[in-house]
Parts: sequence; C-alpha cells; structure tokens
Amino acid sequence: MPPRLRPTRLEHVVDGHALRARLSAAALDAIGDEVEQRKQALEILKAALFRGRMIAKERLENGAGGVETARLLSGVTDEVITALYDFTTVHMFRARNPTEGERLTLMAVGGYGRAVLSPYSDIDLLFLRPYKQTAHTESVIEFMLYALWDLGFKVGHASRTVEECIKLSREDFTIRTSILEARRLTGDEALADELKRRFRAEVVKGTGAEFVAAKLKERDDRHGRADASRYMVEPNVKEGKGALRDLHTLVWIAEYLHPVENPTEVFTLGYFDRREVAVFVRAFDFLHAVRAHLHFATGRPEERLTFDLQPEIARRMGYGDRADNPAVERFMRRYFLIAREVGALTRTFSAKLETEHLKAHPKGLSRFLPGRGGPKRKPLDVAGFHEEGGRLNIAGPEVFERDPVDLIRIFRIADQRDLDLHPDAFTAVTRNLGLITSKVRRDPQAAKAFLDILARGRRTYRTLTLMNESGVLGRFVPEFGRVVCQMQFNMYHSFTVDEHTLRAVGVIADIADGRLSEDHPLSVSIMPLIDDRESLFLAMLLHDTGKGGAGGQEKAGARAARSACERLGLDRGKIELIAWLVEHHLVMSDYAQKRDVTDPATVAAFAGIVENPERLRLLLVLTVADIRAVGPGVWNGWKGQLMRELYAATEAVFRGGRGSDPAASARRHQSSIAAEARTTLIAADPAAKGWAEAMEDAYFTAFGPEELSAHAALARRAQIQGGAAAETRIRPDRNAAEIVVAAKDRRGLFADLALVISGLGGNVVGARVFTSAQGQALDVFHVQDVTGSAIGCDNPRILRRLADALEAAGRGEPATFEPRKAPELGRAAAFAISPTVMLDNEASEDATVIEASGRDRPGLLEALARVLSDAGLSIISAHIDGYGERAVDAFYVQTQGGGKLADTRKANGLKNTLLEVLEAEEGQSARGRPRLERARASVAR
Repeated sequence: MPPRLRPTRLEHVVDGHALRARLSAAALDAIGDEVEQRKQALEILKAALFRGRMIAKERLENGAGGVETARLLSGVTDEVITALYDFTTVHMFRARNPTEGERLTLMAVGGYGRAVLSPYSDIDLLFLRPYKQTAHTESVIEFMLYALWDLGFKVGHASRTVEECIKLSREDFTIRTSILEARRLTGDEALADELKRRFRAEVVKGTGAEFVAAKLKERDDRHGRADASRYMVEPNVKEGKGALRDLHTLVWIAEYLHPVENPTEVFTLGYFDRREVAVFVRAFDFLHAVRAHLHFATGRPEERLTFDLQPEIARRMGYGDRADNPAVERFMRRYFLIAREVGALTRTFSAKLETEHLKAHPKGLSRFLPGRGGPKRKPLDVAGFHEEGGRLNIAGPEVFERDPVDLIRIFRIADQRDLDLHPDAFTAVTRNLGLITSKVRRDPQAAKAFLDILARGRRTYRTLTLMNESGVLGRFVPEFGRVVCQMQFNMYHSFTVDEHTLRAVGVIADIADGRLSEDHPLSVSIMPLIDDRESLFLAMLLHDTGKGGAGGQEKAGARAARSACERLGLDRGKIELIAWLVEHHLVMSDYAQKRDVTDPATVAAFAGIVENPERLRLLLVLTVADIRAVGPGVWNGWKGQLMRELYAATEAVFRGGRGSDPAASARRHQSSIAAEARTTLIAADPAAKGWAEAMEDAYFTAFGPEELSAHAALARRAQIQGGAAAETRIRPDRNAAEIVVAAKDRRGLFADLALVISGLGGNVVGARVFTSAQGQALDVFHVQDVTGSAIGCDNPRILRRLADALEAAGRGEPATFEPRKAPELGRAAAFAISPTVMLDNEASEDATVIEASGRDRPGLLEALARVLSDAGLSIISAHIDGYGERAVDAFYVQTQGGGKLADTRKANGLKNTLLEVLEAEEGQSARGRPRLERARASVAR
C-alpha cells in the first residue's frame, strides 16, 4: 500500500507460465478422466502454493518486511487462483463460443483485494456476472470453490451481477467497503470496469458523509470489543486500537472521498506530508510483519499477541536481551510505540480531512463529516488560542515557537474549558516537541500549568492521556517518558506501565470527586483530610518510574521522583514526602495481603514504617488506586476489607500518642477490645463462657459480636455432632464466601480442609486459624471460585456440599471426591517463575512467618500446609494472594510447644521441602513423588 513498496517479483517463486503448462500437461495426460485431471491439478497447485509460502516464510525470517511478505503471499495466491481459473475454464468447463450470459470475472475483494495477505488469512472472492447465473458459470464457480477448499483456503465468496453489487453496496457498508477495494484477478475485463464505473457514479458519489459515519461507528464498536485502550498487554494485531484495521480505515475514508485507480495514490492526495507517510509505512510494515510471524508460528490465523506467543515473536523478529531489559519487553515496547504512532496519525489525518469536510459539533473522528460552511472561531482570553468548532486550536505553530511553555499551557486550557484538542493543534504539538528543553522543564510557569492539570484538573485522566499520546508528558517529565509504552511481562498487569499509571491517577481523581464512594468509602472519607494533593498525585504519576532501574524498583523510583520534583521547583519537604511514597508504594498492599493485621507486631511494624497519620492517609489512597488500575477484576471487596482493617489498626496506634511504643500501643488496643468483647459475648450467651475464656485476645479483635456468638454456637454444635461442624455464608463486602469450621484440633487439620476446598473448585484467598486452650480449632476461610467471585454466590448447593465435605474432613474421614487437576499452563507457560521461601522470626512476637511464592496451581495451599503439618508446626493464620501466574502464601506458624521455629537446621530443611512443593507440578512423575515424600519425612524427623 505505501508508495515506496513495489510489488514483489514472482518469477523465482511461482512461474505462472510454467504452472499453467504443467496443468495443461496433466489435463492432457488424463484426458477423459475428470477425477484424475482434478487430482493431478490440485497436486500441482498445492506444490506451487506450498513452495511460495515457504519462500515467503524464509524471507520473513531473514529480515524481509511485513508488507513485502504480505505482497509476496498475495502474489503467490494470485498465480495459484488464476491458474486454477484457467484450468477450469479451458480444460474442465470450456465455453468455445461464450454467450453474453457466460461472461465471468473473478475479483479479489477485502484484504485480498488490497493485495496484501497474511499466511492464514481468509481470501475473499467475487464472481462477477452480467446477468443471472447460467449452468456454465455455476459449474465453473462450484468447481473452483471446491478446489480452493481442497487447497486449504478459507474462502469468503459471493456470486453477483453488477446490478446486485450496486444494490447491495447501497444497503450494506461492509459490502461497499469490499467493493471499494475490489481488484480484478482474471476473466472479463470489461465487466470489472463496468462495476468500478457504476460503483463510483451510483454508490460513492455524494455519499462521503454516510460512509465516513459508518466506518467510524464500525471502528468504535471494534475498539469496544477489543477494549478501548491501545495499551492492553495482549493486543489484537488486526482489530485492536492502534492496529492494522485503524490504518485500513484511514485509507478507506481517503480513497472513498477521493477515488483513485491504485490505493497507493492515496498518499499523493496531500493528506500526509513526507514525515507522516514515513510513519504510515513504518507502522503498516511492522504490524504486517508481526501478523505474519503470528500466523506462521501458530499455523492458524491468530491475531492476538498473547503472552505465550510474545517471546517467540520477539525472537523471530530479531530482538535480544539487553542488560535488565528482556527481549520480549523490548519488542512489546516497540509494538506499543507503533500503536501510539497510529493514534497520532489518525488525528493528523482527521485534521487534513477537516479542511474539506467540516462539522459543527464534531466528536472524535466524526470531525471528518461534511457540513455547511466552516466552524466559527471564538477568541479566548489567552493570546494565540481560540475555540474552533467546539475544540481548542492555535493561531499557528509560531505560538509554540514564541513561548514553548504554551506546549504545556494548551493542555491546561483544554482541561479548564473542557475542550478537545483541535487536530491542527495536536499536530502542531507533536511537531514541536523539540522545543521542550531543560529550560522549559525548569520553568516555574510550566511547572504550575502541569501541576494544575495533575492535581486540580477537571478531567485529569483524559488530559494526561492526551499529553501522553502527543509525546508532551514524556518529554516534559523524562522520568515518566522512560516507562512510556513499557511492557510489564506478567499476567497480573493488563496495561503498559504508562497506561496503568495514568489510570491510577484517574482513580485518585475519581475518588477525590466522590465518584467511587461505594467501592472505596474509607478513601473517600479521608480525601478531605489530605491537604497536600500535589504530593499524592505526583507520587502516583511517578510511582512506577523505577521499573527496571538500578537497586530495584522502589529505590530507583525514589531517585527518579526526587529528580523530577526538584526540576519542578518543589520544596525539600514535599520532595522527600513524594520520594517516600514512591519508595513505599507497595508496603501497605504487602502488609494487608501477606501479613496478619490483627497481630500487634504486624501493626506496630507497619506503623513504624509509616510514622504519622498523614502518610497513612496518603498511602491508603495511593495503594487503592494502584491496585484498582492494574486491570479488570483485580480490585475487590476482599482487598478493600484488608486495607480498612490495617488502616484502622494503624490509626489506633497513632491515637495512642507520639511518645508511645507502637507495639505496646497495639497490644493495649487489642487487649482492651478483647476484654470488652469477652464480657459482651458472655452477657449475651452465658453458655459461651468456657469458649470465651479459652480463646486468645487476637481472636476477639478479628470478629464482631454477632460473629463471636455464632462461632461459640458452632463450637458447641461440633461437640454434639461428632467433633466437627461447618457453616457458610456469602460476604459481598469481601467478594468471597466465608466458611467457618469448628473441629477438634489435630495434626494436618488445616491441610485436610484446604484439600477439600480446592478439590471442590474453591480458591482460598484468606484464612484464620484459632485454637482454644481446650484444644478446639476454629478455622475461618474466605473462598472464591475460579472466576474470582464468591464461591456458591449463584448456587447455594455448592456451599452446602462444601460444608458437608468439610465436616467429614474435620472428623478425619478421607475425601470422597476426585481432586481438581491442574489446568494446562497455556499462556502462563511463557513465564519463568522462580520459587522463593522466606522464614521470618521478627515479624511476629510469638510466631514464625513463612512466605512461600511460586507458580499458582490448584491444591498448592494444601500441599504447603501439609509440609508444615508434617514438620510439627501449627498454622495460626494463612494469607493467600495471587499476582497473575504467581501465588504468594504467607503462614504464621508455631512449634508444638507454642513458640517460634528457632532450630536453624530444621528451618533450612523446611525451606528446602517447601521449595520442592513449589517446583512440583500436580500429577508429577512417580520418580518425583518419592523424592518429595522423603524430603517431607526428613523435616518431620
């Protein structure tokens, strides 16, 4: 399609004359035997097609461009299909004196009509007739279609007259677009010319507005299906935002408004300057190369660049590792930079079209549409700027040359007045990025304009996204620019680093405006208490700028934050606060999800890091926004409850006074709550006195009065009905089912219960284990299903079955169901997961904290818990979290004597055994299982 790319020469790939000669020879050799003639013809054509595809594949792997490959594949297909047509019409169904009704033209339409074809793409054909179908043309078409199917083509086809094509084109924009791209392959040339002439005169003429509107709606619907962001980390190369179809749309619109004989002539119409043509060529070629590699790698028309395919495509396209920058992340960053260029090209194209086709109230690319007269210009009170057609425009590029700070101001003006940026202004911005120098970055007026957008903007996410798309944001804040389009190669994050960051900033803006009060009531209530919003928003903008940096993400991010904030002219106190928030932006999430927030030592340690209530408030909002912006479904009620509990416990420590010891304050707080809860429980239920006096303080701080009463009753029921009882309920506030099991404590109880939950399709997201002084255990699980919803939320029978199975397990009865097997790794196989195990005797006053991390799989919690049980350890609490393909399980354990695991030899043995479990796959070989059992046995000894 681009003008610099010439059609690939085919004589050394498929020699059309020689191919037809072989087909003729085969027809003559088997004359009189149509079955044999067809068989030999297909063998010859298959060989030619295979050879052509293999040559294209080899050239691609040796560095040929994507368009060159697509044109070569199209050329090979042309030769095969036209040779088949000649064979069919000469040797199989020859009309020696064809009548007017037997004229037939074979045309390529759709993508094949553009003469660019991916290895396993469909081929769209139009059999064009002058009148109604005759027996002869019907025979030719039928023979060809069956032959093409036998050759392995997936064929989209239609057989129509010229009149039918015109009629259907008026009614259906998909058909209209396919005929717009129609290309004659062979057959009656006059018939093809008639279709083209009538199509332009009777369909295209005077219908530019409706065609543009239809294509824009089609584009919007497509983007909606493929997610509205062009920065999804598993993009669709064909249909996604910033992908091939967006480029096709540009050419369709230009070609429709200005019909040309050859699609490459679109580039001579004046819509694009030399630089923009180069951008189009680069993007079109790169995306076609990626698509061709995808097809060849999978052997099918795969359009989605999934995690499991990304490393292979990166390798095929010649990307290698560089220092801490893996090949796959380098390749994907290139992909997203191309997608961004496609977005900028779309805006530029719209600006060119608007000089000819104007609309009074444009929206997005609908500004292409024609209207009556040009849009009115409304002067603004800012020199050099005006409102035009409901968008912000500039007097000319000299505005930025006169004062480069206007490259920042333009976005503040657009935000304050809630205006979209005019395409002419956007284009001028992108062409003047070089004016943003170190002087502009240190200009106080530029800093003020930027901070107004960031911390006080009306539509912060939209404006920052526009700044990022134009290249201004990364240019003005180079630390952010370093992570623009940077890939995060894991299954946890759904977006690139910059898109995730901008979404997180947008979440804070939404919280501040009260738009997320139901999801984040605590965050909303504390936002009015935060005086320094600039620090909060800047910390969020800069929180991931340390990814891949020296010394780790947190330290590198803090350095980057200091550099950016110093350049913005902030005072030292604010700079250090922002740097602290960036360095510690993961701390609250880690403590809430991996530690026991009812343990005074946990709260004290967290309070010691945070140091004051203002940091606590800032860190809570930052953490909520960060998690929520990771991707769809990552934030849920369970995480929200954990955050609220940690926040409340830490706030209580700070209320204890500046001079108090955090641990002592947390213990006093816990003891006070426990004493009051005991008294309340006994007063409400005198029969619960023994239970209340036998339970530790930590139990009473974890539950409310109604829950405590229900637990006491459940414990009594367990004693009555054979030693175990279970209850279940859906907790919408935690996005999980709460399952409580009361049973006589014994070795391996927790592991047996975890096995039942996993075997019946549940994923444990959190667990607390309490044991009374009388030896009765109370295990509380919060469980989701494989979709991340509360298990049993739409089927109460699942919860009843779970309760029955857990009661049986609590009594020591063996499981009667088939355990769930691990699914195929699929996309997760692309990730190398290094298992880790950490033992910490400092994190808790009376327990050892064991954190085990590795590849997630069904039954992992049970396997880890079984090892701990075999080692003679009691699990006090378990905290389960997942990060895409990685599981992180933290256990608080005690020895049989009620203390910490202090024996170094046993601790090392336990660590090695846990690593064995993390490395093992479910259904491991018989050779692997005994090794694991021997390791467990050594720990038990």
